[in-house]
Amino acid sequence: MEQSLNNAFAILVVGMITVLLILGLVVVLGNLLIRITNKFWPQSENTGKAGSGSAGIHTGTLSAIVAAVEAVTGGKGKVTKVEKK
Repeated sequence: MEQSLNNAFAILVVGMITVLLILGLVVVLGNLLIRITNKFWPQSENTGKAGSGSAGIHTGTLSAIVAAVEAVTGGKGKVTKVEKK
C-alpha cells in the first residue's frame, strides 16, 4: 500500500513539474513571438489627430449619426468613433 502511494506521489510531482515547464515555455515563446512581430511588422501609426476616428466622414453624415444615436438612446449614448468599412 505504501509503495502505491509513493508511486502516485511521484507521478503527481512529475506531472505538475511537466505542466509548469510547458506553461512556462508557452509564455516565453509567446512573448518572443510578440516582440519579433512588433519589431519587424509594427502597427501602422494613425496619421490623423488623436481621438478623431471620424476624419474621413462628411460633417452632415456625422451629425446624422449623432442625432440618430441620441434619438435611439434617449440622450444617454455618445458617439466616440466612427469607422468606415
